[in-house]
Amino acid sequence: MPFRLVSAWNKRRRSKSEDHINPWIYKPVEYWQLEDQKPPAKRHQGSLVFTLKEMEKATCSFSDENFLGKGGFGRVYKGILQSGEVVAIKKMELPQSKAAEGEREFRVEVDILSRLDHPNLVSLVGYCADGKHRFLVYEYMRKGNLQDHLNGTGEVKMDWSLRLKVAIGAARGLEYLHSSSSVRTPIVHRDFKSTNILLDSNYEAKISDFGLAKLMPDGHETYVTARVLGTFGYFDPEYTSTGKLTLQSDIYAFGVVLLELLTGRRAVDLSQGPSDQNILLQVRHILNDKKRLRKVIDPEMSRSSYTMESIAMFAKLASRCVRINSSERPLIEDCVKELQLIFHVNSKGLSMAMHTFRML
Repeated sequence: MPFRLVSAWNKRRRSKSEDHINPWIYKPVEYWQLEDQKPPAKRHQGSLVFTLKEMEKATCSFSDENFLGKGGFGRVYKGILQSGEVVAIKKMELPQSKAAEGEREFRVEVDILSRLDHPNLVSLVGYCADGKHRFLVYEYMRKGNLQDHLNGTGEVKMDWSLRLKVAIGAARGLEYLHSSSSVRTPIVHRDFKSTNILLDSNYEAKISDFGLAKLMPDGHETYVTARVLGTFGYFDPEYTSTGKLTLQSDIYAFGVVLLELLTGRRAVDLSQGPSDQNILLQVRHILNDKKRLRKVIDPEMSRSSYTMESIAMFAKLASRCVRINSSERPLIEDCVKELQLIFHVNSKGLSMAMHTFRML
């Protein structure tokens, strides 16, 4: 009997050791054990599992014609599944030194998106974990990402009402994550930025890229980590200095995106001079100065699409979101309400202006 126990223990130890050494050992999603993971909620729809051959067929062997772009995880391709559905396929391409990190991000993304369902979150169609190959398959977002539209590579120059619509949609997506009734615990996105806000054919905003997302510990509002993850330019300064991750870390990044919507500038633009690279340093001191706000409004925006009252309200909200002290930032549900009010104020102001013009 003692021999059997020792033998079984050694076999289990070897298995654990192999898992640690070889991060590419595939296990079905149902067996993935993530930190702080709650029991999965009932899924609204199952994620499909694809083979490498199906991914190759869908993208015409990852042809250049189907190439959409490249991110930190790897290349993204447009694909057509056997069912005829058009999708976006993200192919993981990481050096061996980052293989384990990439595997974890892959698993987090599949695990979280398989349990969430909201119109302002990108839907996960399925995934592929064929040998060492990793792919994520999403619904196809025809209008690309927000940053491309703000920086002139999108199809349409975004007027103010469209920018407000995008801001409201992104805020609703974050509100769902922070309340997270689907998984019974709040989720911090941790990489909220304009390139991770995708737009469908009707310019409805959907949040994407959940590889760095964090389920908050049960009953806690703060998670302390030694590794600060995210994207430069969107980092919550409190998170950066203390390692304390909170829901308000997302609010800071959301505030930076609001500034991008207002100004049309990138969060960080290294092509500019040292003093003009960071959008926050450029505009923070004038966000609450209505007279000077005109200087930072995106010149590509039609003057007939906005009222200065709505611009001033929007700038004040952005200013509150990017405050250094996280406790002074608004909750995301308050941001949703304020943005809806700003949209109403802008629409009403434009209607009154048009009525006055007709009377002249």
